[in-house]
Amino acid sequence: MRAREDFSYMNIKMRFKMYWLAALFIAILAIAALQHVRAAGPQSVRQAAVAGGFYPADPRALSAMIDDMLVHASPPPINDPILAVVAPHAGYQFSGPVAAYTYAALKGRKFSRVVVIAPSHYEAFDFTSVYEGDAYATPLGIVPVDKAFAKQLASMSPTIRLSSQGHVPTPKGAEHALEVELPWLQRVLGDFELVPVVMGDQSYESSRALGVALAKLIQGSDTLIVASSDLSHYHPYDEAVTIDHKTLNALQAWDYLSMSRNFEQRIWEACGGAPIVVAMIAAERMGANQALVLKYANSGDTTGDHSRVVGYSADVFLKTPTAKTLEPQFSLNGHEKSELLALARKSAEYAVREKKMYEPTASASEVLNQERGAFVTLRKSGELRGCVGYTSAAKPLYMAVRDTATLAALRDSRFQPVSASELPQIDYEVSVLSPLRRVLDIRQIKVGQHGLLMKNGAYEGLLLPQVPVEEKWDRQTFLDETCAKAGMRSGCWKDENTDIFMFTAVVFGENRPQALTPEPSLPPGLSARPGGPAPGLPPH
Repeated sequence: MRAREDFSYMNIKMRFKMYWLAALFIAILAIAALQHVRAAGPQSVRQAAVAGGFYPADPRALSAMIDDMLVHASPPPINDPILAVVAPHAGYQFSGPVAAYTYAALKGRKFSRVVVIAPSHYEAFDFTSVYEGDAYATPLGIVPVDKAFAKQLASMSPTIRLSSQGHVPTPKGAEHALEVELPWLQRVLGDFELVPVVMGDQSYESSRALGVALAKLIQGSDTLIVASSDLSHYHPYDEAVTIDHKTLNALQAWDYLSMSRNFEQRIWEACGGAPIVVAMIAAERMGANQALVLKYANSGDTTGDHSRVVGYSADVFLKTPTAKTLEPQFSLNGHEKSELLALARKSAEYAVREKKMYEPTASASEVLNQERGAFVTLRKSGELRGCVGYTSAAKPLYMAVRDTATLAALRDSRFQPVSASELPQIDYEVSVLSPLRRVLDIRQIKVGQHGLLMKNGAYEGLLLPQVPVEEKWDRQTFLDETCAKAGMRSGCWKDENTDIFMFTAVVFGENRPQALTPEPSLPPGLSARPGGPAPGLPPH
């Protein structure tokens, strides 16, 4: 009996020991798992990669540097909501004095979320990369990623993905364009959640997809968009100033379609050109109607070396009660119109007879040396014989007329090339275009005043302001005919994926009794003409 009791006691004791050992084993596993999670955490935090190079690595020195630059920045007072901004991303010693204007304009404002959009300088990929990690780190602390928003954003388009590409350093280098914006934001805004975006594809279609997606997700929230971009690179000082102000003029006129095209063709320069275009598209769709350039300078202003400089600008996009689109006034006097018409005729006739491009002497007119979009129309006995143009301001006006007159005579695919025997019977008409602006409401379109450019993916078509007048179309017919010109079905202008751009034009010709001239300035929200380039038009 005693033996049985001892055995039972030992059995209970052994079971207790086994339970205790099992519990201890489970606890050890739980602790190991927790340690693993904690160890994994830092791996999903993108550590500061350019601290000590682009900006100070010491938190106190970094804070002091930013604060000093903010004190010396003096942007104008802004009372209206700021929906998006542009800031440069070079080393703070070079671009910091300009970036300070962007961030000084944000002081006193509260944003719970900031979307920072940057280009990829080191890694090539064909999509927009939204960081899939948990946070970005700088010497001033950790900035958490809004992972829920990032996931939503990546689901909005096949061109947008959750990824570490463009974010995590590679053997070629560590991307600085996004990182350098963060200490400024930390110092000015304090706590916020981050949506880090790096664009591997800077095409217009990719920019539009991201801009539209952001507008849909952000609408009504306290979210700021920051586009990270420098401007022209490594030109002499005066040349850089000229190039950069072409970009800034288009920005203030809100002509992001021309900006995107000229960036892609390297006619204008901005390493973060697509992020700027994205910010403009998103801000416009959220109600922004004014673009302000707060500050422009280049590296020559800080280093004193004017031989090879990089341009920088600080820009904001505002939602104002009364829109103020800043579009430079443009007009041509009688002598300038005559010069362009004579050049159009000379260029076409020379190309038809000599089989090569006419080389005009440089125009002495300052206006004719401005870069403008232009079309040249050829008519024979009152009938269309050719019409080709540049929609974007890619060349000085007199050279744009030289090119398009030549192309209208020889490369309009709707017609056989003009023959030498026809030349005496050809009349010439020139249309000089304003910047393009997306139509927000079709009631903005005025027949006889506006031309249209309509675009949906690869489909694009354009009709000049004089066309609906000559054809006696009403507004809806004008829209439908522009759809047809773009190769799309009637009513395509109602599709949310179709962008309608509107523009005005100064139109004059050899046999046009009265020039068709736009009003002095385009009302906000107007400008853009739906349609694509006429056949034979060289790529933009």
